[in-house]
Amino acid sequence: MPPRSDDPRRDATGSRRGSSRGSEPREPGLGGISDARAYTPRGRTVREGGGAEQRRTPRSNRSGDPFRPALQVLDGGRAGRAGTREPATDGAWSGRRSTAAGGRAGVVRTVSSRPVREPFDDDEDAPPPRRRSQPRRPAAQPRRPVRKPRRPPRLGDPRRRLRLGTVLALALFASIGVRLVYLQTVDTPAYADGGLPNRLAVVELPAPRGAILDRSGEPLAHSVEARYVFADPTRVKDRFATARLLSPLLGVPVSELAEKMRKRTLPGTDTPLQFVYLARGVEIATAKRIMALDLAGINVHRDERREVPGGDLAANLIGFVSQDMNGLEGLEAKYDDVLRGQAGKRTYEVGLGDLAAPIPGGYSRTTQPQPGSSLKLTVDRDLQFMTQRILAKQTAKVKGSVGAAVIIEVPSGEVLAQASQPTYDAANPTKVGSPADRDDAATTFVVDPGSIHKAITYGAALQEGVITPDTTFPVADTIVRGGVTFRDTHPAGGRTMSIPGMLAFSSNVGTIEIAEKLGKDRLFDYQKRFGLGQATGEGMPGEAAGRLLPPDQWSGSAYGSVPIGHSVDATPLQMAAAYAAIANNGTYVQPHLVKETIGADGERSPAAAPTTRSVLSPANAAALRRMMEAVTTVDGPDGQATGLAAAVPGYRVAGKTGTGLRYDGGKQQPGEVGSFIGMAPAENPRYVVAVFVWSPDGGGGAVAAPAFREMMGFTLRHYRVPPSLTNKSPKFEVFPR
Repeated sequence: MPPRSDDPRRDATGSRRGSSRGSEPREPGLGGISDARAYTPRGRTVREGGGAEQRRTPRSNRSGDPFRPALQVLDGGRAGRAGTREPATDGAWSGRRSTAAGGRAGVVRTVSSRPVREPFDDDEDAPPPRRRSQPRRPAAQPRRPVRKPRRPPRLGDPRRRLRLGTVLALALFASIGVRLVYLQTVDTPAYADGGLPNRLAVVELPAPRGAILDRSGEPLAHSVEARYVFADPTRVKDRFATARLLSPLLGVPVSELAEKMRKRTLPGTDTPLQFVYLARGVEIATAKRIMALDLAGINVHRDERREVPGGDLAANLIGFVSQDMNGLEGLEAKYDDVLRGQAGKRTYEVGLGDLAAPIPGGYSRTTQPQPGSSLKLTVDRDLQFMTQRILAKQTAKVKGSVGAAVIIEVPSGEVLAQASQPTYDAANPTKVGSPADRDDAATTFVVDPGSIHKAITYGAALQEGVITPDTTFPVADTIVRGGVTFRDTHPAGGRTMSIPGMLAFSSNVGTIEIAEKLGKDRLFDYQKRFGLGQATGEGMPGEAAGRLLPPDQWSGSAYGSVPIGHSVDATPLQMAAAYAAIANNGTYVQPHLVKETIGADGERSPAAAPTTRSVLSPANAAALRRMMEAVTTVDGPDGQATGLAAAVPGYRVAGKTGTGLRYDGGKQQPGEVGSFIGMAPAENPRYVVAVFVWSPDGGGGAVAAPAFREMMGFTLRHYRVPPSLTNKSPKFEVFPR
């Protein structure tokens, strides 16, 4: 059976390596794979080769060499040991030492003339060479370190990383969410309020001022929407050029506008002034024209303008307001809290910078304005107009005069007209000759009433029974009291006079004698009952209270001066109210101007009921009215009554003339005050008209009665009062026989 070719102990011919003949004995333990590694072709040793290059079969890749374990054992499994001697004969081991590459020692053995390098070991324990006949033992495996193949780096588990990342992300979002919830629930007010003031803008919502209406609801003064024009001097580029453009539209001089737009700082600070009014109450159409000019630093805003349709109509009553719609004089000032209303405001968040606009969804709060209430007066606009016109015409006849007129309705006590002369345009209150021209003369014009006071003296005497309508007694031409001589302008010459005659000729002597019988205390008491010495409370601000002389302060002359209307201070309105008590059957009714208040919602609130009190009995009041008719009717051989010029054709008129003095600041003024107060129809009075005219040169009495006649006549016709055709005035006998 041929030898196997894969036997490592056989060469290419099938014989065993280490012997060319196959007969040389082998040492036990040698030969085998090492013989194959040291095999050289052509049967020559290295030395015998004559320089021929030793050929070695290259080793296979260690990882794929099937002989690697055997080679590791035979090539020096015991590295570092010294070689052993071998027989040097042919076919035997030679004792020649050889040093191989890699630092291992060994012997060269010649087998069939081929050098074979065998490992040896100088260790005595080395096993003897195995003979050929000996059975092959498996070689012992050396304990040589074997390099393990390098494993690739171990990669992390992606699922683990994903889980870890998810946990971290959830933790992050959870912490952010908790913080947001905390900010929005716990810290919200603190953070929101922290910067809120810097983002808030406040816009005032003005409340329209209430109107002042006449008794028919016609406006005497009311507010209309307008615009105000303002400038920011820090943004105005050319103030003079801007002023030249605005001047014709605003009606303000160029120099004044340019000065307002001059750059300056707020007083006491370094802050530049950024707002200045150029005009107030500008019409909307004019404001639109100004905005169309697109001037840098010029803008307009909503405003309110007070309009007075009648101009000077009841101007001294109504008064006027400031540019900020605050009442300054007249009823505008007296009832400012009622008329002004309550302004509202809108507070909202705005963006900063150039985007100063409301932030959608931001803070916003609006307080709606509450418009002011309207004031409805007792004044009749038409009657007021005619009263002012008549008064102006009559006072124009007297140089430098001041006039006052009051018309009171009986029995309500409502003031239908209250005129002053001079007057002014309430729309332009600064365009007056003197601030005193804006005063209401009826409530501020303090006078010694003079003879018109005699009606109070005669009324008190009638009520106290001192006299009767039929009383007569001799009247001297003069009378002395306290060293002062009092005389009549129509001397009686000691003749007996009737009470109507004394009133018709305005006898001072007869009145003083009646007052002495009445007594000073009772006369003082009736003065107060008729409303003298205290303000009427009509509704006008600054109303004068007048002054009465207490009985304990009367001097000797006071017994003569007080009964005839001197040493007494009163206003035209006070005297008109006293005569209205006579016309109202002896009941005093407080004169008043305000009829009702109308709220913004249309709710009407009547004014407080006027104060009333009984002064005279109806019979005595009627008797006094009848006697006072003599003033406008007596015209005979004995003389003419003082009030003939006040008679109204077709109507019975009861009244009294007067000549008094004017006081200003407690000082008597030059000239005199002429007056007439009367009522009509006398048999059933409907209206009382009082006219006062002061002139430094005198002559007021000459125009007061004619002014009364015109005013009373228009009033009776205006309210369609039937004439007294069938009920004529009685015939009076001045000097009864």
